[in-house]
Amino acid sequence: MKVEFDSDGVKLVGNLFLPTDRGTAPGVVVAGTWTSVKELMADRYAQRLAERGFAALSFDFTGFGESAGEPRDVENPARKVRDIGNAVGFLAGHPAVDGDRLGALGICAAAMYMAGNAAADPTVKSLALVAPWLHDATICEQVYGGSEAVAARIAVARDARSRYDRTGEIDYVPVVSATDDRAAMPYEIDFYLDPARGGIPAWPNRFAVMAWADWLTYDSIALAPHVDQPTILVHSEDAAIPEGVRRFHSGLAGPKDIVWTEGTQFDFYDREPQVTIAVDAVAAHFQRTL
Repeated sequence: MKVEFDSDGVKLVGNLFLPTDRGTAPGVVVAGTWTSVKELMADRYAQRLAERGFAALSFDFTGFGESAGEPRDVENPARKVRDIGNAVGFLAGHPAVDGDRLGALGICAAAMYMAGNAAADPTVKSLALVAPWLHDATICEQVYGGSEAVAARIAVARDARSRYDRTGEIDYVPVVSATDDRAAMPYEIDFYLDPARGGIPAWPNRFAVMAWADWLTYDSIALAPHVDQPTILVHSEDAAIPEGVRRFHSGLAGPKDIVWTEGTQFDFYDREPQVTIAVDAVAAHFQRTL
């Protein structure tokens, strides 16, 4: 069902998937990759969790998809963590949900944001991270071409932010492009470019250049010692930055587990058997810990 809720004065829009049993169910907030809308992969995971007995909420962050908020399509970690906290609060108060049994599932970049909220939100009792993108300054330098390249992106981002503050104009580049070197991911990535997968009309494939500064300076590895909820990570050595997964897992303060399987990063978004492997592991984790 379509739902709406408030996030510090901004109307967010989500999809709430409920199990067929109409009693109160444990709830799970679900979110996906950077720049994503709920239809890319969060809906898929939320629906599959509902089939396994959970009330699962996917939603569009502030400035994305069907949700309100300006500026549009700007990757802002702090704002996304805030939105997750408000999504958890909405789910806790829903009559179909047992507000004492709430979990959070982050896919790819949302792993960082779910961890950021869980570190400060005792309402979240259990955490699951699928194909998690977890970075700090060291990993960003490895991924983005070294310290000078990272500094250059941050400088360009700050110039773009200054221009936005002066004029209200946002400098956008593609998120993914095989032909535009300015793209955030200048590669041929089938998931994002194939209309039958992630290249859907609801996702505009645009990245705000000013977002680089907040993205590249967000330290998710440092969050781990502040996360004491039971946590499971599902990942592959062939997916994104397994080093970040190992380091984050090592630093967690509470009960923890890793499921290592096979597949590329993008397989976990919509391909089998990766989605079923991940959902089954996450559902079993929530069944044990919620």
